[in-house]
Amino acid sequence: MAAGNGAMSESQRRSLTVPARLESVATCAEFVANCAANAEFSPARVREIELIIEEVLVNICRHAYRDAPGEVEVNCTQSDPQHLLLEVIDQGRPFNMLDAAAPDLKSDVEDRQVGGLGIPLIRALADTMTYRRDGDRNVLRFTVSMARRGGVLSPQG
Repeated sequence: MAAGNGAMSESQRRSLTVPARLESVATCAEFVANCAANAEFSPARVREIELIIEEVLVNICRHAYRDAPGEVEVNCTQSDPQHLLLEVIDQGRPFNMLDAAAPDLKSDVEDRQVGGLGIPLIRALADTMTYRRDGDRNVLRFTVSMARRGGVLSPQG
């Protein structure tokens, strides 16, 4: 929970597990927003962190479990005074978003495939991202800093 001044203490981990349903996305976004606000992130950066979680959760809810029930675990740790570590874990189909092809942004809008812009947005807003398959679990980790580097759609290394 919160330290004496309202800030999250370093290395403190908060966790939330919810059903993998679209109705749970807002709960997860609120959870990470509270973690980031407690860590004294700016309101603008908090909203960007909410966008990351919303994009990840919507993809999990729509694709990971198909029509079967499942759960998503979201963990938030303040790894140091300037960074949060977010971890999203599900037991759905294996999917490494880091391997996903970049969307075609050069074609006319009406010629493009619908969707596919969430992953570049996530890459632009997170400082680092890793994926691993741990047994039957997808584990997606993000590090976000208080100050985002680059523009919203700048490439991330």
